[in-house]
Amino acid sequence: MSSAVSSSSHSAVSDRDAAQRSFSDRIAQLLARIDCRRADTSEQREAIFRLRYDAYLREGAISRNWSGMFSDRYDDTPNAYLFGLYIDDKLASSIRIHVATKECPSCLSLEAFPEILQPELDAGKVIIDPTRFVSDEHLSRLHRGLPYATLRLSMVAAEHFRADLVLAPVRVEHQAFYRRAFNQQVICEPRPYPNLTKPLSLMAIQYPTTVDQLWQQYPFIPSTLFERQKLFERASAAADRVTRLVQEGGGPFIVMANAAAFTGEWGFAPALAATSPNSD
Repeated sequence: MSSAVSSSSHSAVSDRDAAQRSFSDRIAQLLARIDCRRADTSEQREAIFRLRYDAYLREGAISRNWSGMFSDRYDDTPNAYLFGLYIDDKLASSIRIHVATKECPSCLSLEAFPEILQPELDAGKVIIDPTRFVSDEHLSRLHRGLPYATLRLSMVAAEHFRADLVLAPVRVEHQAFYRRAFNQQVICEPRPYPNLTKPLSLMAIQYPTTVDQLWQQYPFIPSTLFERQKLFERASAAADRVTRLVQEGGGPFIVMANAAAFTGEWGFAPALAATSPNSD
């Protein structure tokens, strides 16, 4: 009897491992097709702003406007990086990433959750704030792994800038996806979020203590030095200051001293049935 139970359990584990490998392979294949472009030109930025407008309007998160575009003042801060992900030269998704530090703290989530994030910045923590994640309705249906491919950039940024925290401001119905995909844990319940009609909660991970588990679980997350430099190094003096501030010393990741201040377990979460987001 015990032998049969053991055999059944081993088979179930093998099936899960095989399914996980198959999933990771599919995301890796999708990433091979994607051309990720940092939006440095007006043309690239306007295309992203139109994609944002369409996505948010479709989900009832904003009201109509005459321009058919959606942007905010955080698109122009020196620590902001706007990315467009293209499949067959078509804009499939976009995300904006802020690298927030004590010296350069500007980011949208700090405005929405100041009492949570300001103490971390004052303590010298480096925070990755990925916002304005949107995707093309048609292409997101064709490529179900697009949210993983897009949100992966927040982990690439965390690696490049030696971040302590990676945030995820998300709607309640998307929490299960972020918990399953990137081990994000809720640290603040939903509240009004700037420029959107729907409230967002705040989720986060301590990147230094979860990176090894994430890489083992999802082999498509790790990046090369070449990729990180291509995405995040640029000539502007402001950006260079941010890069120097968070990379000086070049030492290993530092585990947060006040980890207990955040709620939830920080080990790798089990797979959950979840709705994949098309915008947050």
